[in-house]
Amino acid sequence: MLPLQAGLGARIADYVDNQLIPQGIDFATDAVTFVLVLAVVYVVGKAVAVPAVERVLRARGVGDTLVKPARKLTLAGVAFVGLAVAFAIAGFGNLLASVATIAAALTLAVGFASQDLIGNLVAGVFLIADPKVQIGDWVEWDGNVGVVEDISFRVSRVRTFDNELITVPNSELANTAITNPVAKDKLRIQFLFGVGYDDDIDHAKEVIVEEAEKHEEILDEPPVSVRLTELADSYVGLKSRFWIDEPDRSDFVRVRSEYVQAVKERCDAERIDMPYPHQQLTGGIEIERVESGEPAAD
Repeated sequence: MLPLQAGLGARIADYVDNQLIPQGIDFATDAVTFVLVLAVVYVVGKAVAVPAVERVLRARGVGDTLVKPARKLTLAGVAFVGLAVAFAIAGFGNLLASVATIAAALTLAVGFASQDLIGNLVAGVFLIADPKVQIGDWVEWDGNVGVVEDISFRVSRVRTFDNELITVPNSELANTAITNPVAKDKLRIQFLFGVGYDDDIDHAKEVIVEEAEKHEEILDEPPVSVRLTELADSYVGLKSRFWIDEPDRSDFVRVRSEYVQAVKERCDAERIDMPYPHQQLTGGIEIERVESGEPAAD
């Protein structure tokens, strides 16, 4: 038994010394080479390719809506090239083929299990390519209002005017009617003024138009218009329509506020009544006195 055990131990030692250790060293060397090559290619690609792509897009007048996704795609491409080069230099060709096969199978399985995700990705591509929806735009959809901060391939992020951040699946935006008030270089604003029935309607219209013409940020062309649009219970509705240039949300709110305040102060000064809704009760109340000791009538 002792010679047999000694021979087995010698064979194991010989296998460890001549095969296992050299294979381990070779694998460790290849692994270090793989990591170093991947790191070098990624760092160099990130430092060179990403700024180059961004400069080309900026030179063509492309905004952040396309630049940000292009930056992410470039980084993904750099990472893919780094993996391919690292696999080739490290001698992991067979492993690369196996990984590709496994990845193809996983992609097929994930594709069936994540149809919503794929729908969001496709919708994201269409949103990014849509020139009418850009980062920084003020948009309205399904009762929500905010400024677009980011459009990625899966979700978009919108900052509300209460400083809340809404993360919206791209498929929801792509399948919903989106209002973009700042898509053009001018924005028409409307406001309904209510004046009393006893007031001079033509004079009230003149006041509303004159105050709009005095405001520096309200455009002269197209001109301000005032139309009688409503006969309410307590007032006559005069709707003013005016235009501002290069609009954003802050301009819209500020200009409208300043204009409405100016009209109100002018109407007060010229005794033009701007009544608020109210109800008036008419009639009388009769009180029947009941003498003490006498029964009250039913």
